Amino acid sequence: MKRKPFTLGEVEVAAGEHRQIALPTMALPGQTEAMMNVHVFHGRREGPVLFVSAAVHGDEVNGVEIIRRLLNYYQLKKLRGTLLVVPLVNPYGFMNRSRYLPDRRDLNRCFPGSETGSLGARLADAFLRYVVAVSDVGIDLHTGSAHRTNLPQIRARLEDEYTSELATAFRAPVMINTAIQDGSLRAAVSEHNVPVLLYEAGEALRLDEAAIRIGLQGVLNVMRRLEMLPKQAAKRSAERETIRAYRSRWMRAPCSGLFRSVRGLGDFVRKGQTLGYVYNPADNTDVAVASQLEGVIIGKSHMPAAYEGDAVFHVATVTDAEDVEEVGSVNSWLDNDRLGLMDTEYSDFLM
Repeated sequence: MKRKPFTLGEVEVAAGEHRQIALPTMALPGQTEAMMNVHVFHGRREGPVLFVSAAVHGDEVNGVEIIRRLLNYYQLKKLRGTLLVVPLVNPYGFMNRSRYLPDRRDLNRCFPGSETGSLGARLADAFLRYVVAVSDVGIDLHTGSAHRTNLPQIRARLEDEYTSELATAFRAPVMINTAIQDGSLRAAVSEHNVPVLLYEAGEALRLDEAAIRIGLQGVLNVMRRLEMLPKQAAKRSAERETIRAYRSRWMRAPCSGLFRSVRGLGDFVRKGQTLGYVYNPADNTDVAVASQLEGVIIGKSHMPAAYEGDAVFHVATVTDAEDVEEVGSVNSWLDNDRLGLMDTEYSDFLM
């Protein structure tokens, strides 16, 4: 029997069809209707409903590029289930090159939102009502905030067995068990009992090719784990194991001055090891920034001018430090030769 159509809002999408649907959110000044654009791919065969979203923070553009490549992926014509893709959850921030909404609210602190609330509350409510409520699994794409960069990583509730399986399937360099922030998309999605993976990679307002490729590969890996796409032979990237971490901490500048790093993303560091220095130009002295944990550097600041207490290195502890040392620096994941993505399947995404 032919699969039933999928309904989003008031629009029906037939089996085997791809449609772009503009969902109303609120009127802007001048009474122009603001829309949330959702791409719906409704497969011919039964399967789960997966949402993939980007730009909840408007300046985090790597996810938008991952989605551009995903939308053009040739095997979507063989899709099982339904794929919902939201390239710009926060289009206002994207157009303004800003993390925030026009009223300076952080959309990722506005969930679950309200139909009659602020701009952020209405966007959050629309996203949950139209997209999350009809989904079985979600992947939300992010980057580091302004002047900070992140090693490609999955943040998720790893104590949940199914979520942990999906995080492992993604195959990012690191996956971290992280607490859920009040008002975040993850918090709201968890109330709907929808497993969600948060992918963090790169920095705001910059496209990072390695972060984009690892992210695209990860989304496709999860879709294959969900049996939404045909299985494929293992890639060279699958030879490296994902490192599991259960907590992380930012190392902070011990004084104000000029910050410079001596360690990079993905480096394994020991407790007490020097990560960088803050130079105090007033008395011409260097003060070391030492790691307070043993683990892997998953984030760092790119801002040279530092105030005392500024977060400058993000270190995640790992379950087995000896294994990490044997593997070596995790930043080898960022070497294009090791990604194994320069084949026929991915070459079309590079333009």
